[in-house]
Amino acid sequence: MTSLLSPDTRINLRVSSVLNRDNASFGKQHLLDGSEETCWNSEQGLPQNILLDFGSPVLAYTMALTFQGGFVGKTCVVFASTAQSPNDYSINMGRFYPEDINSTQSFDLMSSGSIQRLKIVFEESTDFYGRITVYKLDILGSLL
Repeated sequence: MTSLLSPDTRINLRVSSVLNRDNASFGKQHLLDGSEETCWNSEQGLPQNILLDFGSPVLAYTMALTFQGGFVGKTCVVFASTAQSPNDYSINMGRFYPEDINSTQSFDLMSSGSIQRLKIVFEESTDFYGRITVYKLDILGSLL
């Protein structure tokens, strides 16, 4: 198993919103930059989501997230789509309930085969306004 979000892989990354539209400070690029000092911070409102397009089929087994305490997605659902139907997020990879802590948390994904896109949906937040703050995101699996 290896990181599917390494610099060697070409990932198309999208997020639902960025706090104050300040992409330089809180944009999606900070999810994958490897720095513990930077983060993606969503605007207020729910749901929020992160969309990953791997560009080719992969097997995804584990998701790792590092939130900022107080801004945690307390109910998360992960959906996936295949290369044949990239906009059909009908594959349910699991529902997760992260703790309101700052350390990295890992969640096993229910995978029944290859996928091309992964959509992480934060249905609820520990923040009253529905903001989500993620310092680190990683997906472990295999390239096909």
